[in-house]
Amino acid sequence: MQAVRLHGYGGLDELVFEEAPDPVVPDGWVLVELRAAALNWHDCLVRQGRYPAPLPLVPGADGAGVRRDTGEEVVILPSLWWGDGQEAPGTRFEILGDRVDGTYAELVAVPEENVFPKPRALSWAEAAALPLAGVTAHRALFGRGGLRAGERVLILGAGGGVATFLVAFADRAGARVTVTSSSQAGIDQAVALGAAGGVLYTDEGWPQAARDEAGGEGFDLVVDPVGAWADGIATLRPGGRLVSFGANAAEHADVSIRPFYFGQYSLLGTTMGSPRDFRAMLGLVDRMPGWRPVVGTELPLDRAADAQALLEGGGHRGKVVLTTG
Repeated sequence: MQAVRLHGYGGLDELVFEEAPDPVVPDGWVLVELRAAALNWHDCLVRQGRYPAPLPLVPGADGAGVRRDTGEEVVILPSLWWGDGQEAPGTRFEILGDRVDGTYAELVAVPEENVFPKPRALSWAEAAALPLAGVTAHRALFGRGGLRAGERVLILGAGGGVATFLVAFADRAGARVTVTSSSQAGIDQAVALGAAGGVLYTDEGWPQAARDEAGGEGFDLVVDPVGAWADGIATLRPGGRLVSFGANAAEHADVSIRPFYFGQYSLLGTTMGSPRDFRAMLGLVDRMPGWRPVVGTELPLDRAADAQALLEGGGHRGKVVLTTG
């Protein structure tokens, strides 16, 4: 098969398009002929060596294609070996493309429990763009955040890949959505997806501006994919919840403890999602017939380095997707 592999960790030149052995398919696994693979920032971290693994390695978590043994069109859940508990993944949990060869290839082998029917309304590129960001957003909002219709939700960093899913899913659930962004264009994009409005986090005192946007009472739920805990907590109503799953803005947070417990706040961590989360997310997508994941750029598989350069450069809109034919 043709694949993009890492023979070392570092810069974009480590992504090598080459002939590679077809995947070995253990018992209980299936072989998928990929039609498209979507990129995530996680792929760049893998290339940089943040998750060291035996090399060579095919990166890539997201993919959609045809199951070779049955001919079914499928989409792949990249959460491997989640385990039996719904509260958190088990000790064997990892993401496809970390240590197990991923989706930057014509073929990928995955456990059978990780393939689900492709949503019929979506193109191959749209379906490939769905798994990691979609299941992460769904679990953050519902599995962990407990979002209910009529609640006020603040989504931090509207320009991020997961944020577009968060806005669309929360709006479909009947929540009133506010976002933060570094630009008015980012706010306008979120409004087009269903947000009621937004504030610029580059402005001093933006947490109060966000509270004013929500009527001054604060938010029932804040979803934080960037790592802005202190500011996010400052926007909550008493008894509100903050769900965190990213640290791009900061690796550490300085939170005042006394106001936190007097505010009766809840701080919840999350990452990825279980097969149950993924099935629920696909069900929600089926109830959103007019909605599509935003695909900004499609490139052939041999241009994986260019695709990751787009991610690292920032400023792109929508998911970046590699196609195999």
